[in-house]
Amino acid sequence: MIMTELQIRQSRVGPIKGRHPWVFSGAFISIPEKLESGAQVRLIDEENNFLAQGYFNSYSQIAVRVWSWDENEKVDAMFFENRIKSAYEIRKKYVENKNTDSYRLLNSENDLLPGLVVDKYADYLCVQFHTRGIEFWKAQIIEALLKIVKPKGIFERSDVRDRKRPEAPVILSASEGSLQVRTLRDSSASPQNDSGEGKGLLSGEMPEKIKIKENGLKFLVDVAGGQKTGFFLDQRDKREALKKYVKDKNVLNCFSYTGGFSVYALEGEAKKVTSVDVSESALQIAEENVLLNKFVPCRTDFLQADVKVYLTDMVNGREAEKFDVIILDPPAFIKDRHKIKEGIQGYRKINEMAMRLLPPGGILVSASCSAHLSLPDFRYILSEVAGRAGRTLQILETFTHGIDHPELVAFTEGEYLKCVFAVIS
Repeated sequence: MIMTELQIRQSRVGPIKGRHPWVFSGAFISIPEKLESGAQVRLIDEENNFLAQGYFNSYSQIAVRVWSWDENEKVDAMFFENRIKSAYEIRKKYVENKNTDSYRLLNSENDLLPGLVVDKYADYLCVQFHTRGIEFWKAQIIEALLKIVKPKGIFERSDVRDRKRPEAPVILSASEGSLQVRTLRDSSASPQNDSGEGKGLLSGEMPEKIKIKENGLKFLVDVAGGQKTGFFLDQRDKREALKKYVKDKNVLNCFSYTGGFSVYALEGEAKKVTSVDVSESALQIAEENVLLNKFVPCRTDFLQADVKVYLTDMVNGREAEKFDVIILDPPAFIKDRHKIKEGIQGYRKINEMAMRLLPPGGILVSASCSAHLSLPDFRYILSEVAGRAGRTLQILETFTHGIDHPELVAFTEGEYLKCVFAVIS
């Protein structure tokens, strides 16, 4: 493939030299017409000095995604094999062991393959192609995965809603008692949607549910029908941390999905665990996961309900159950620029209700996976609602990404997960 050379304005070379993987359209002196998504590009400054190479994504805000700062690196089959091998070695060294066989294998920009996510579930892989540009290289990527990882099957789950309205960085800042918001729109992602396009078996076979191991516990994963790729691998370390807080406690797991936190709470010898989720199919798998780990069913309750309604009923006294530990792990309330204020209100509401329900000494585990909300602003929300609830909140532990979700130091836009463990008084 012929590599297209694109010249960068001198005032915009700094982020590229700092190893930021996104290059916005305004940074280019010009972009030739009819450049295909996925086309290799070589970036140079105004004095024709090499800066980086990557792929052209589209005529939109994020025009180029960088995957190499080595002028001599050739993009061929070996390129993808080396990228995958490097990422795989990190996970095998620091994550995989006899008790854990599942993790994020490739974390998009952060593993120098922008737009590509690969999750490993035991002997199977689930892939997501988030941009048109990376999708152009699908055949080479699948071939490299088969060669390096040797999975029994590869399933594609590119049918994610986020692909329809991706956005550039959202800036939020706490100022004079309110959150100030500014969002930049990007339209460079693939057009797949929830109709099933971008979803299906790419290689080998795939069982209806994959049995995985995580920290010695067992879980069933529905890759084809579950949320995202079927399981929230990024909460592994938070689930493990939960165990020390739950012995002989009554635990409420909100937005429980397939019961990840619930199973860990039972492992931590919780007296009783109540799992609440709106999805009946997710709760069915959660029940299966409890039985799979041989926990006594009478220590668990599974309630299909809207969490906000359920918590409201609890606060208003329409439910009698008392909890010592409450886990809030909702889906991203802020999915796009149109939902920012509404999403912030959602985080405020559920956290305030949880704080009102917990007794002195109770533990709140609160998470947000909204990339549009920074950790400082998440803490600001918690502080704000704690004051409104008349409670004091002490953060005991703070978590962000896990080892299998590494982050390029310059790519702050890739930060999304934050989770705090706090004691309330």
